[in-house]
Amino acid sequence: MSASRPQRTPSAGQQARRAARELAVQGLYQWHMTGKSATAIEAEFRSQQPDDDLEDHENWAKVMQIADLALFHELLHNVVRFRDDLDASIAPLLDRRLVELDPIELSILRLGAYELSRRLDVPYRVAINEGVELAKSFGATDGHKYVNGILDKLAARLRSAEVRARRG
Repeated sequence: MSASRPQRTPSAGQQARRAARELAVQGLYQWHMTGKSATAIEAEFRSQQPDDDLEDHENWAKVMQIADLALFHELLHNVVRFRDDLDASIAPLLDRRLVELDPIELSILRLGAYELSRRLDVPYRVAINEGVELAKSFGATDGHKYVNGILDKLAARLRSAEVRARRG
């Protein structure tokens, strides 16, 4: 029997980054579904008023209060900006075409691919874990397993030295 790791309480910075990623995934999903610009979507998020009838995690105005807004802006705009490159890095790892993916899982994969390819300050394991957590929160029932597998393969390609050092 293995001992389970004690759960650590995320720091304020970790909570702010996770909130930024949650907002970015929701924004990317909205961009994918509506075709609105990232700028228009960000403006909508920033103008929302708190709704006391919603749970805190569903109340985007409250999430905005704790989120790292600079990171939210970067993720939303740069995932859209580099979409073609991100899709090209993801597509060979899939068991189906990009257009056949669930839009929320595609948004999460693009976000993870962006962090793995362009945010080298984010450890690859953090990028994967954040993708998995986002998929658990927003994706289909077992979508987190799919996201984990794809991001793990992508990390091995994009961050091979870091992955080898960690696994070695």
